[in-house]
Parts: sequence; structure tokens; C-alpha cells
Amino acid sequence: MSLIIRNLTVDHGAIRAINNLSFIVEKRRLTAVIGANGAGKSTLLRTLSGLNPATSGKASWGDHNLLKGKAEKHVRNGVSHVSEGKSVIPELTVEENLDLGALWRGSRKESEATKKYVLELFPRLGERLKQRADTLSGGERQMLAIGRSLMAKPDLLLLDEPSLGLAPLVVEQIFQTIRDVVNSSSVTVLLVEQNAMGALKIADIGVVLNLGKIAAIGPAADLIADPAIRAAYLGF
Repeated sequence: MSLIIRNLTVDHGAIRAINNLSFIVEKRRLTAVIGANGAGKSTLLRTLSGLNPATSGKASWGDHNLLKGKAEKHVRNGVSHVSEGKSVIPELTVEENLDLGALWRGSRKESEATKKYVLELFPRLGERLKQRADTLSGGERQMLAIGRSLMAKPDLLLLDEPSLGLAPLVVEQIFQTIRDVVNSSSVTVLLVEQNAMGALKIADIGVVLNLGKIAAIGPAADLIADPAIRAAYLGF
């Protein structure tokens, strides 16, 4: 099963945010999408998760059409989206947020097994299960947002700027955990990041967006080694 995007175009009024975009994300791979602000990175994820309508083109996860239906339908078909800004419900406890992520799943036993896996990934959350989410640090809230999305047992995880506003050490921990998720499960990850170097270091494949179009695509290690990519996007 792969994420297949073909000739995807997304308009915001008179602005073309995504312009005839095509690429494939292979199963159990981590693909990082990088690019400057305004490149169309977040719009891409919001479109794939059902939050933004597409103007034209196709996008599918296996047999599931990502351009039709609401976000809830996509979640039930194995697609979870962690939006920018550490999306958790502040009034709920850590455990309540996690349980909410598994709300639609039928088996409590399976949900509890998934929760155990999430708490192994993020031991800090296990220490704060009964705390309200609004008492957590920024890094802990990001862990909770990712953990809650994993509670839905996704096959495809869409991550939008998980490093945003976090301290470098916390960013390193978050990135390593994302890599661990791919290594230890069947989850496929499409990661959108402003922290281009950090994202490419953990990714299998890199996609560079510029004004809604692909400027470069290939193995992440090759993009890091490319002098033109380093100068334009990696800052050295």
C-alpha cells in the first residue's frame, strides 16, 4: 500500500498553493517534505487529511480516495493527521486525550495495548497520565499529540511541523521517536518540516517544495549531500 499523489492542485482563492504535484510515498517509509514558508507544505497535509478541498488531481492511500469524504472517514481508513500547533484538548488529562484517540476503535483490549506502546515511546506521558494537558510543557504536548494520533492505530501518519517552537534537545527526542515509530511498526509517515536538516536526517526520502511544485526529490541522504540543496534549504 502506498500514498499516491497525482497532478494535485489546490487553490486558496486566487493563490495556487499546490501546483500539479505528483509523487509516491512507499509503505513503511518516512518521507520528509521541506521548503520555505509558503511552499505549500501544510496545505498538502491538510488536503490529504480532508481539511482542505483540492481543485483537481488525485490522492489515494491504497484503495481509499483521500480527496473525498470528511477527516473522520480518513481516520477510520487508517490516516491520522497531527496538525501544526500541538493539537491536544487542554482541559482533558493526558490519559483522556489518549483514550479519545482510540474512541472509534471497537476493542478496549487492543486500545490498551496501543496505549502501552505509546507510553513506551513517550515515558514522560506515563508520568503525567492524570495531569491536564494544559499543564504540560510544549514538548510534552507535542508528544501527546503524536501519541493520541497513534492511538487510532494509523497506517499513514501525517505530521505537520512537530518541531515547531521546541528546544533543540526536545526536537531531537521527537525526531528520534518518529523514526522509531517507522522502524518498530508498519506505519508510513509523511513529515512536513521547517527544520529541514533535522527532518532529512531521519527520513528515507526527501521532497523539496517550492511555490507548490517539486524542486527536488530523492533519497534524503542524497539531498543532504547536494551542494545546491544545502545552500538553498539547509543553510550551509
